[in-house]
Amino acid sequence: MSAAPSAAGPLEVTSLSHDGRGVAHRDGKTLFIDGALPGERVSVRNVRRKRSFDESELDQLVTASRERSVPRCAHFGVCGGCSLQHLDPTAQLRHKQEHLLEELRRTGRVEPTEVLPPLAAAVWQYRRKARLGARYVPRKGKVVVGFRERAAPLVADLETCEILAAPFGALIAPLSELLTGLSIRARVPQIELAAADNATALVFRLLEEPTPEDIERLRAFGERHAVQIHLQKGGIDSVAPLSASAPLHYRLDEFAVDLEFRPTDFIQVNGALNRAMVSQALQLLDLSGDDVVLDLFCGLGNFTLPLARRAARVVGIEGDSALLERARSNALHNDVGNVEFHAANLEAIDRDLPWARRSYDRVLLDPPRVGARGALPLVAGSGAQRVVYISCHPGSLARDAGLLVHELGFQLRSVGVMDMFPHTSHVESVAVFGR
Repeated sequence: MSAAPSAAGPLEVTSLSHDGRGVAHRDGKTLFIDGALPGERVSVRNVRRKRSFDESELDQLVTASRERSVPRCAHFGVCGGCSLQHLDPTAQLRHKQEHLLEELRRTGRVEPTEVLPPLAAAVWQYRRKARLGARYVPRKGKVVVGFRERAAPLVADLETCEILAAPFGALIAPLSELLTGLSIRARVPQIELAAADNATALVFRLLEEPTPEDIERLRAFGERHAVQIHLQKGGIDSVAPLSASAPLHYRLDEFAVDLEFRPTDFIQVNGALNRAMVSQALQLLDLSGDDVVLDLFCGLGNFTLPLARRAARVVGIEGDSALLERARSNALHNDVGNVEFHAANLEAIDRDLPWARRSYDRVLLDPPRVGARGALPLVAGSGAQRVVYISCHPGSLARDAGLLVHELGFQLRSVGVMDMFPHTSHVESVAVFGR
């Protein structure tokens, strides 16, 4: 790889890459430009030349896109938490939809019969779950707290954050001050944030035992800012509250469901969008009161318990034993009796398990980024006439859609994007398959 200070003459930006960079072409090569948008004419700097493409940064806007927005965050461009604040939110969704459809065509060789309207909610202060880095920087004389930098493996030195749910966005500078005052300031590499309907929690990852004075500072911080303080001194099972704390929970009012979770549990990061997503998924499943539903990758019951309010019976399958325990507890807490949960390796399902030999009317999947390839033969053999697939990665969805359509006898009825992570290039989507 070689570098050059600039590229002569303005460039026409023709599209947006999957990671939010402008795409232009020069001398037969593709050039990815940080900060540029489709429709713009730009000059660039710091061209980094590679064999099949080049990378650069925006230097000057010759002609700006009408969809360009002024970033709200003072740290935009340095912090890696967001990559699209300079693009109007409506345009962000359109580009995410285009990326999803192109991935389905290229990787899966499939086209949906229908494209659903994008699902969106608030675009600021939406993120109720996050993991921040913390690093003591002697030359700055403080602990910096933030997401990773966009262009370097460093912790961004933030003061506030516009996407974190209240009160977290305003707590970054106070957290920096707190950690700087600890004796173990260089031994706290991470803070996990969790906002529930009833409380907010901070989990401090500790690599060294705190002193009594450190404990008192942490406790006082929690009281002053009305947040729960949890300490993690080892693995995930070591997380414990510093003081007695109420269980965290969030509610899905449409289904009269209240879900408890621990601050390190996986939950969808955007509470408002999650409510809309669960509602849409159940509508797309087109349930009757007699249906038996299989919920794969069910987690702590985010879809399972709402499904149980609309179907005759629901079977939830999860590979994480801690989340499965939470799901069972949530079913009891909500007095849901028509649901059962089982642990299974969903990457290689044992088809001889009793639940795997049954027939189902509907299937819902919500897999991680790697997708659900190992579960698809079971889905095809389940007898389900309708499958709803919630995806957090267009590439794995496209691969799985190709398998379902070309090898397992399904049609791709509809797809749509869901803006779970506004101002980022992350694409969440839903797909509906029928026989």
